[in-house]
Amino acid sequence: MTRSVTGTPASMKNPGRRGLLALSLAATAMPAFAQGSAPRLSGRAVTLGIIDVAGNLALTQKIFEAYTGAHADRVSRFAISRAPAPELAGKIRAMQRANRLDVDIVLTGTDGLAAGLEMDLWENIDRFADPALNADTLYDAGSRPLHDFARGNGMLIAYTPQGPFVQYMADRVPQPPTSVQALLDWAKANPNKLLYPRPANSGVGRTFLMGLPYLLGDTDPKDPVKGWDKTWAYLAELNNHIEYYPSGTAAMIREFAQGGRDIILSTMGWDINPRALGIVPKESKIAVLDGFHFVSDGHYAVLPKGLPQDRLAAALDVVRFMLTPEQQAVTYDEGYLYPGPARKGVTLDLAPESSRKVIQEYGRPIYDTLMAERPIETPLEPRALVAAFRLWDERVGGQKTR
Repeated sequence: MTRSVTGTPASMKNPGRRGLLALSLAATAMPAFAQGSAPRLSGRAVTLGIIDVAGNLALTQKIFEAYTGAHADRVSRFAISRAPAPELAGKIRAMQRANRLDVDIVLTGTDGLAAGLEMDLWENIDRFADPALNADTLYDAGSRPLHDFARGNGMLIAYTPQGPFVQYMADRVPQPPTSVQALLDWAKANPNKLLYPRPANSGVGRTFLMGLPYLLGDTDPKDPVKGWDKTWAYLAELNNHIEYYPSGTAAMIREFAQGGRDIILSTMGWDINPRALGIVPKESKIAVLDGFHFVSDGHYAVLPKGLPQDRLAAALDVVRFMLTPEQQAVTYDEGYLYPGPARKGVTLDLAPESSRKVIQEYGRPIYDTLMAERPIETPLEPRALVAAFRLWDERVGGQKTR
């Protein structure tokens, strides 16, 4: 869900309507630091560039505002921009090669994180041995495996078991599919009425992609190259009954809300938040497919390699602030990435009153039941995730994405 820079919901029809600031600073090479030592704040305020490729500002906009309110002597302002996740790695690498980094903090999901790990773009935060960024202290058994996905090259700042779920309108789908075969049969009987987004561009799309091997009983759900025979065959057949694949989740939600599609693949956050915002009818329903496993997802704060010392120190300080309990409670938001907090022990009663009201009215008790009862799988490792995206583009929907 895209928001404006003031934190209010942006128009679904034009998510980029607010002109976003761009920062252009000539960066010098980052000095070497000894193992276990973090750079110190310079004592003067800097401007930090933030790029969001995950829609994370829906959760963290208020956190950045709170930081500048509390620490204007450290960061004078944030220059915020957005970009599609597939463009991130190339953009950062080009800046690093030109020695002109104008991005200090990247807000990304597992897709942009994985692409950057493959290219060795991200600063290793573990090397600073910062007590405030100690994973053993911050994360529990649910969020820790997803944090470890970053291999020390970023911090998990928001967490959700995610999905995938089937979302539908009961007046148009009186008998929703509750198995993958029933979903395929429904799509055959209702051509072009099912929709899901391109996985490389969408958390919903990649959650469905990574969840299918568990639903289908494929030989190795962690190996899309050698272990997904059933998955690729299923997706290829399903493709025959899908008109096109949106290049982002918001476009799919818009079509569903306007009645153009009767069933979409969804997640907890993309079910709760659009209904809370009045975009999707409140009465829309969700169905759970037989053999359901959660595939967890989250958002990370990562720092590009090559930042000068003063900006690196400030960026690390911002990440520390983002992971304090008070600021983590803000990530409950309006259910956008339900539950939201990555840090352990940050329960809904700590969230702002507005968040508590949204979850009470638009949340679904079944989600908490499922989180307690069903397996929660971690996403594919970076190399495997990149391979899955490539194979989906080649074998399934690359020619039908728009």
